[in-house]
Amino acid sequence: MVEVYTTAPASAQLDGAGFRRRLADVTRWTEAAGHTGLLVYSDNTLIDPWLVAQLILAGSERVAPLVAVQPVYVSPYAAARAAATLTFLHGRAVHLNLVTGGSRPQLEALGDGETGHDERYARIREYTRIVRQLLESPRPVTFAGRFFQVQAASLPHRPPGPLRPRLVLSGSSDAAVSCADELGILRFAYPLPVSEYPGGRSGIRLGVIARDSAQDAWRAAQARFPGDPMGERRHRVVRGLSDSHWYAALSAVESAGCYWLHPFRTYRTFCPYLVGSYAEVGAYLAGYFARGVESVILDIPAGEDDLHHARIAFDRAPVAESTADL
Repeated sequence: MVEVYTTAPASAQLDGAGFRRRLADVTRWTEAAGHTGLLVYSDNTLIDPWLVAQLILAGSERVAPLVAVQPVYVSPYAAARAAATLTFLHGRAVHLNLVTGGSRPQLEALGDGETGHDERYARIREYTRIVRQLLESPRPVTFAGRFFQVQAASLPHRPPGPLRPRLVLSGSSDAAVSCADELGILRFAYPLPVSEYPGGRSGIRLGVIARDSAQDAWRAAQARFPGDPMGERRHRVVRGLSDSHWYAALSAVESAGCYWLHPFRTYRTFCPYLVGSYAEVGAYLAGYFARGVESVILDIPAGEDDLHHARIAFDRAPVAESTADL
């Protein structure tokens, strides 16, 4: 069974009350669909992801927030303590999505613009080891590395074994693959077309717009993501500023069949979309699953219907023909 997360809405362009209502809606839809949890972004334009995680836990009974954790924003001790505190308060697990990069201007604003790509993965290795030891070790943790040092550090409360945070890593470069393998955690990426997907145990992030017929699906997709010349210009600017491997890789491929990059190229979202009939999208998903994908993060749902239609496509995937036109 493939595990599915959704994505929490962004706080930009909403006031506080509007954001809380929207987050409550997406949380409720996610739980009703039976999904594992919600990805919570973290960058300079968004409110604190830990407070968003608190709202998700308070407004649900089962789903887990998957909190994006970037070493520039929060120390390993603070991240471990926040996760342990939320588990202590709610009796529920919090999942952590380890992130190494971001847009160059945002990193420069926090004094991290000069850290090299591979150095960020060396840093996240140390970071993850400290977080993991703090959450798991019954003894005080001492660690002396290149980037982080702790001396006899311990948490006021450690989550019991079944409620320890799940750790995953975001990234698609060789450095990301090596880092995830070394840490023994699942790696999420924005996927290339399935014919170019490298395979191996992994997770992917994408959007799904599926309907009974391909015609209905494309009609819905084009209504949601119309042409946007200004968005295209923003995408080109961000491509020039970003040193992220995945952004360059997605920018270099073309839409084909179900695989649609128009929302990415108009700066409406960062992930590719799969658009088509339930059978077509299910067959395409089956191609990823056959290559080792075991978890999917869906883009922010526009409505509860999105998750209903996506679920039908996912249910078609296990029986999709491997010879389908991908």
